[in-house]
Amino acid sequence: MPKAVRMADIARKVGVSTVTVSKALADKDGVSEEIRAKIKETAQEMGYQQGAASRRARTGSTGNIGILVAARFVHDGANSFYWELYQRVVSRLLTANYYGILELLPEETERQLALPHVLQDGKIDGLIVIGQVSSDYRRMLQEKMLVPTVFLDTYDSGDTGCSVISDGYYGMYLVTSYVLARGHRKVHFVGTLDATSSISDRYFGYCRAMMEHGLSVTPEMVLPDRDEHGSLRFALPQELPSAYVCNCDMTAYQLISQLKERGLQVPADISVAGFDDFRVPYISVPEITTYAVNMSGMARTCVDALQQQIHHQHPVAGIKIVSGHLVTRDSVRQL
Repeated sequence: MPKAVRMADIARKVGVSTVTVSKALADKDGVSEEIRAKIKETAQEMGYQQGAASRRARTGSTGNIGILVAARFVHDGANSFYWELYQRVVSRLLTANYYGILELLPEETERQLALPHVLQDGKIDGLIVIGQVSSDYRRMLQEKMLVPTVFLDTYDSGDTGCSVISDGYYGMYLVTSYVLARGHRKVHFVGTLDATSSISDRYFGYCRAMMEHGLSVTPEMVLPDRDEHGSLRFALPQELPSAYVCNCDMTAYQLISQLKERGLQVPADISVAGFDDFRVPYISVPEITTYAVNMSGMARTCVDALQQQIHHQHPVAGIKIVSGHLVTRDSVRQL
């Protein structure tokens, strides 16, 4: 890894003091325009990158973006969808010359409506909130609006700000339509409807596909899949449909495991489809039919919207929807 260029290195090459280099890069007085230009040119040639303190002194910007994720969404660590989405956001921030500072939001902090630490010390230019937080906590962040903020993979009916989400409604409509096109008619949905806005959207996409095929959806056709803390936990009913569509691939994977424990084979005895196309479909046997969420597109749209707010190009509000695509594999059979 190449050694970082220091101000002293620039000073040595130009033939001035380190103090002079510091003043020149911060656009402070006490340096002639000729020397200032020479120092900046040399710094650029040598690949010098200014730290947050220097950047703030020069532009009023810290170069940092806070990234807030509810702790309940990353309990699976590296296997979490939101951990992967966080990494995509950080990568996009780096291309925009920003650093991402991650903070996990404990449930207690959320209940107390306490500000996250990243908003308490004035060291960030903007905030990205990944995943669902309570309506009260979201409202508190929007009312205080200490920095420009974008909500990623979540939205709320009372929003006045900017949200970026995947196309959960149309995506699950496509997944369910595919399962129905394979001849299934007794199709149930797996997901806790009030857990997140994303799951609700996917449920309504499922309902639309069922309705278009002349099929009614009743309460017993919905299997909740998580507890009040967001942990996946569900038990199969005795009477099973011919197919399940699941709100996420992790749920689909656990469902397949439970069906195998009952002595059933997927898709020979029962078909299963998921949503996200996040890692799990590739380790499952059989591989899972799913809807691929465009995480890179969501990260790009989110960071671009935040930059527009930071630079006051124009106000950013409303919901931005990023579409993905259907991925058909081996977990749904033709009847």
